[in-house]
Amino acid sequence: MSRIENQFTVQFWGVRGSIPCPGSSTVRYGGNTPCVAMQVGGKRLIFDCGTGVHVLGQSLLSQMPVEGHIFFTHSHWDHMQGFPFFSPAFIKGNQFNIYGAIAPDGSTIEQRLNDQMLHPNFPVPLQIMQANLNFHNIKAGQPIQIDDIMIETRHLNHPGEAVGYRVNWHGGSAVYITDTEHLPEKLDQNVLWLARNADILIYDSTYTDDEYHSPKLPKIGWGHSTWQEAVKVAQAANVKTLVIYHHDPGHNDDFLDNVGKQVFEKFPGAIMAREGLILQVPVLDPLSESIDLSGKLTWCEKNGRREF
Repeated sequence: MSRIENQFTVQFWGVRGSIPCPGSSTVRYGGNTPCVAMQVGGKRLIFDCGTGVHVLGQSLLSQMPVEGHIFFTHSHWDHMQGFPFFSPAFIKGNQFNIYGAIAPDGSTIEQRLNDQMLHPNFPVPLQIMQANLNFHNIKAGQPIQIDDIMIETRHLNHPGEAVGYRVNWHGGSAVYITDTEHLPEKLDQNVLWLARNADILIYDSTYTDDEYHSPKLPKIGWGHSTWQEAVKVAQAANVKTLVIYHHDPGHNDDFLDNVGKQVFEKFPGAIMAREGLILQVPVLDPLSESIDLSGKLTWCEKNGRREF
């Protein structure tokens, strides 16, 4: 078995919410909207297609032909706006399985991706993509099996609905929970179930508690959570590594540095998501069935930021 077929890695290509925010004040964490790729035992899983998926696509052009599985949490624009610019989808010989839940209005993920590429919004239609695109309608609460990879799903608390994902492979687990708003008086049981004993929890931490409860412009009902709630979930679910994700476009690098320090004081196994960050999930060796200790997550402190 090759080295890549024995690994479970997570790479961040877009970490912002709402809108892209490139510029000198966001260069350290990045300004692209959501996209996280996982390499799981030789299989490529992609979660959301914000503008970060364009950068991912460019990196894949040297690896043709490409096969992958794309999972959408929902179809708000910041999570799908990069799909029309995903270069590998335009190249014949590539293949992508695309998964998404049916929206409350009854539309499928294929219909919604198609609609955003219609005139006058976009110059070319979805049908011009030459890759083999296979669309799958999923239902939150039902698992998805891809060979020996088990992907569990649950509803999230977000306007228009969203789906959270947990990827399980050879004893390792990575959880992708965005976009979701915490409940007022108790932890969301769907979130806790997905996050249980996870090696990595990627969690929507768009706001601080002060922003969420601001008397001037409260964010209650906007469909997003806070880093303080992320810590509560991680502690209650016995998570090993918490990743603060879906940064607000108004939060610059210095602001996020400060958030990172506060989070780490509350939960030492926490890090801030930034573009280019790669995490490795420890897994059972499929051949020896023993834990590969070299795959354990490690970090170092540099210039006030935690880096791998």
